[in-house]
Amino acid sequence: MKFIHTSDWQIGKTFSFADDDTLGALQAARVDVVRTIGALARQEGVTCVLVAGDIYEHETPERRTLHQPMERMRQFPDVQWHLIPGNHDADTAEGVWARLRREDAVPDNVHLHTCPQAVEIDKTYNAWLLPAVLKRRHTLSDLTDYMNDAATPPEALRIGLAHGSVVGFSNGQEAEHNPIALDRAKQAGLAYLGLGDWHGFCQIDAHTCYSGTPETDRFVTGGAGGGETLVVSVDGPCAQPVISRHRTGKYLWRKLEDIVLTNGEDIEALEARVRSINPDNPSVVMAWLEVSGLLGVDDLRKYESVILSRLQSAVACLRITGAPQLVAGAQDMERLEASATVKVAAQELLQMVERGGEEGAVAREALQRLFLFWHEVEGAAA
Repeated sequence: MKFIHTSDWQIGKTFSFADDDTLGALQAARVDVVRTIGALARQEGVTCVLVAGDIYEHETPERRTLHQPMERMRQFPDVQWHLIPGNHDADTAEGVWARLRREDAVPDNVHLHTCPQAVEIDKTYNAWLLPAVLKRRHTLSDLTDYMNDAATPPEALRIGLAHGSVVGFSNGQEAEHNPIALDRAKQAGLAYLGLGDWHGFCQIDAHTCYSGTPETDRFVTGGAGGGETLVVSVDGPCAQPVISRHRTGKYLWRKLEDIVLTNGEDIEALEARVRSINPDNPSVVMAWLEVSGLLGVDDLRKYESVILSRLQSAVACLRITGAPQLVAGAQDMERLEASATVKVAAQELLQMVERGGEEGAVAREALQRLFLFWHEVEGAAA
């Protein structure tokens, strides 16, 4: 049997660092990727898609957000979509699953699994799905325990689907919630255990995988990065599954750390480095730059022109932490000879910079703006 494993769509997710245009584009991509998954299913001859939780970002999405993924799945009537709740969209009394049923929004080819019991999903392969069901955001009990004793017909292909943290694998507070036994697949005789919660692909063992989110949603992602969907082939109950990873994400998220700029060549190299993430289409690049360094007046102008104007307009999002600082000396002051008032102000700011402290930091930024503004005025008058 061949099927698709995906998770953590998180439709309706917001991004605090993004402007309105970027936010709209990112949210649209999270909805559009459902169509991409459907197209992948047809391409691979797959009729079964398993979604391991967190279809929605919030338990109370707006009505349009609630219906969007359902309508995208409706467009693929030849594909059966099997969904379970995650920690973001747990099966609560007034949560998304109850609303979907109440509003008659679930297409015939979409199956919401909200009961922990074995369900036949493919008669041809005698395939049975064993879903773990989160009834609240966090639980301290292992909801996959029941799989060990869940009855299925002889020689059944048992496939588990769960959302949580594999015990002993991840660290931190998140690992305490929604635990999953490290060897659950072996204990329960599962041919495959599809997991959700981690946003990057991660294979726990031969029969257990996190698919990661199909559209990347953060600069630092656990596992091997996001933006992928898995196609899984299993020849029998005891056979080792063959797992293939397929790129489904539109946006490429990269964080570049410890960037020190000291001259114009460094600036050009930084631009080239960001563009090289996707040379053919930089408009799908989400870049986060951690920048520092000292630049002279001309190079600071170049930084503003090349990075803050040209590059920022080329990529989908350019998030910058830090900034290069201005190094201004006597030669730079000579450029201000045409305006005695401006020169006096610059000299006073430079003295404050040299004294250091909090006041000096403010003065440095003011001096930068003064030089850049002065050069803009000069350029306009030329």
